[in-house]
This record gives sequence, structure tokens and C-alpha cells, in this order.
Amino acid sequence: ASPFTFRKLAGCTLFITGASRGIGKAIALKAAKDGANIVIAAKTAEPHPTLPGTIYTAAAEIEAAGGKALPCVVNVREEQQIINAVEKAVKTFGGIDILVNNASAISLTGTLETETKKVNLMMDINVRGTYLTSKTCLPHLRKSSNPHILNLSPPMNLNPMWFKNHCAYTISKYGMSMCVLGMAEEFRGEVAVNALWPKTAIHTAAMDMLGGAGIEKQCRKTDIIADAAYCILTKPKSFTGNFIIDEVLLREEGVKDFDVYAIAPGHPLMPDFFLDAETDKTATKQERHGRESSKVHTESASAKPLSPVAETFRVIQGALSEEYVRTTQGVFQFDLSGDDGGTWYIDLKTKGGSAGPGKPPVTADVVMSMSSADFVKMFTGKLKPTLAFMSGKLRIKGNMATAIKLEKMLTQLNSKL
Repeated sequence: ASPFTFRKLAGCTLFITGASRGIGKAIALKAAKDGANIVIAAKTAEPHPTLPGTIYTAAAEIEAAGGKALPCVVNVREEQQIINAVEKAVKTFGGIDILVNNASAISLTGTLETETKKVNLMMDINVRGTYLTSKTCLPHLRKSSNPHILNLSPPMNLNPMWFKNHCAYTISKYGMSMCVLGMAEEFRGEVAVNALWPKTAIHTAAMDMLGGAGIEKQCRKTDIIADAAYCILTKPKSFTGNFIIDEVLLREEGVKDFDVYAIAPGHPLMPDFFLDAETDKTATKQERHGRESSKVHTESASAKPLSPVAETFRVIQGALSEEYVRTTQGVFQFDLSGDDGGTWYIDLKTKGGSAGPGKPPVTADVVMSMSSADFVKMFTGKLKPTLAFMSGKLRIKGNMATAIKLEKMLTQLNSKL
């Protein structure tokens, strides 16, 4: 069969915010292969000092992939820029069939650490920008034969753990999700409105900034979001009001090999924010393992007088090597709460390394705060550090890239512990 038989988005016009790089550009390129028209509504017209791509480099890639591109300078904080771009899109391509609200700002900071300008940025781009772009596109979308709005936002999960560490960011992303909830119902039968969110972290420039060097190994490529978006945008407009997780949808569509989406196939993946159904299952298992391991400790108390934390550090001290010191080059301080709490350290910077109670002999690169029970679980392989961090059980201050190096050492230590 001719590949053109499957060009479901051929001739469709997609208005994509934040399409100059990352997820927005990946969705644009997927549609471009069908021969779609893409309006690149993003603010980067001049090369950014640290972020790759402009609306013009993205346009060149879209044209090369087989699509038609219309680069428009749009900061979604400015309503007039949105209106101008929509008018230009309609004039150029005759209408708008699909809107992808992808532009987003992120600051994973607590209430007292979040500057007002950061709060304004997240609310203006994530909530207000999504709302105004949808409002401006809707009169044109209603004229399309199969119109869609797709917001890159999460299912609304009111577990307080997703609010406590970054309240402003959570409110702003849930604001995008509430647009889906409201508009899907308001325009039912006329325009499909859905949300899409990744199950695991996606490797973008934003993720590099958040996670530091080495984070990409725990991420998937933007292709998984692009493929999931394509599935949604090619469904009839009766498919509306859904909060879709990329992997779940693709499994339903018959995808079996997810290694193709991994940056480092076989490497553990970091779960994304706002999804704790998986976390809860894991946590339930971990609690059960925790009870089992404490039972073991009780039964063998006479043979092993050391507390679980002290025993863990005894094993760590015995396992330290020049190799760990050479490859890690970091000093870690652990502030533990609960039974057997207090301050402990691992020095993987000085000579052959050392570990034990108290503050480290030199300034710590990373300070980790958690309960002593979760610390023991983490070091015995029953709790993944990334999962502990994402679910708020572990708080990290300092160099994130160095913190990630400790996870590699943990993997090697698990068998000894």
C-alpha cells in the first residue's frame, strides 16, 4: 500500500504553542510527515544563549519533513500576539483544525522560595496562555470537520504530595487540565478537547536544566509524546474530555516495544510528576517489604546489635573503594528523621572515601533529608531514589548531577546490603 494512504493529517492546520523545540516540535514533525500545515507559535526568533532552536530553524525542519510551516513570534502572555498569529494562520492556510497548548513554564520551588515574577510567569503561560489561545482558536476550530484541542497537562490528582513541594507549579498545570475539563463539556459534539501527559520523564532542554548532566539516561525521547499525540489527533471529535497517559494509550494501540523510546534502553526510567497510582502500588509493596525486613532485624537482634541505619553505614564503609571515589567525586550528608535519626555522611571525594555518623569532614555537595526507614529501604534496593524524590519522601539540596551519581553506586551496593 502507498504510504500516502495513511496520511491522516495531510492538509490539516495545526497551531502549536512552544513548537520551536522539545515536545512541541516533535508533535509538529510527526504531523509534518503527513503533509500537515504547522503554525509555530513560539517566542524564540533569535537564537537563545542556552536553549536550542528558533521558530525559523523549526520551520526549516518541518518543511524538510514534508509539511508547510508558518513561523509566528508568539509570547502566549501577550493576547494581541496570539490574535495576530491566529489571523495570519487563517489567512495563510484557510483555517485551523488542531490546537496544541504545549508552551509551559516550570519552577519546582516551595511557596516561600518562589518569587512573585515566577508565580506570574507560570500562571500567565500555563493557565492564562492556554485559556486565551483556546478562546482565540475556538471560533475557527468549530468550522473544521474534525477539530481538536490538546493540552500537555496532567490528570488532576489531589494527593497533597503533588502540592507541598511546588504549589505554584502544580496549580498552574492543573489550571491547564481544568481548561480540558470545562471546554470538553462546553464544546462537546463540536470540538474534541483532551489532555496528554507522559508516564516517565521526557528528555528536553528543560529536563537537562532541572536534572543536570546524566539525567537523560532516565528519560524517554520526545517521540513517545509525538506518537501518542498523533493517535489522539487522528481520532474522531467524539473522543473528548480524556486525560491520557502516553504509554497507556500506545499499549492500547498495540505498541509493544517501548525500548525504542528510551534514551538508554534498559536503564531505570524516572516517573513523571502527578502520577502516583504507580507510586502507591510500589509504596504498598515497599511498606510490606519494610515490615518483613524489620521482622528480620528483630529476630536476629542478638546476633546483630547495630541499628538498621548503623548497619547500612557499616556495609557502605566496607564497600568503599578508590574506584567509587574516582567516579563519584561527591560528599553526601544525610539528615535522617525518626528512629535512629540524626546526621550521617558518605565522603566519596577524599582519598579512599569514608562513611559514618555526624557531619562530613568537608562541606557536603548534596544534603539529603528523609526518614531513617526510607533511607534503609533506599540503600537496600527496595525504594528507588528517583521514586523517593518524586513522591516527596526524599528532599535534595545541592548538586543534582552529583546526587544522581550516588544512584549508580547504590545499584552496585544493593547486593552487599
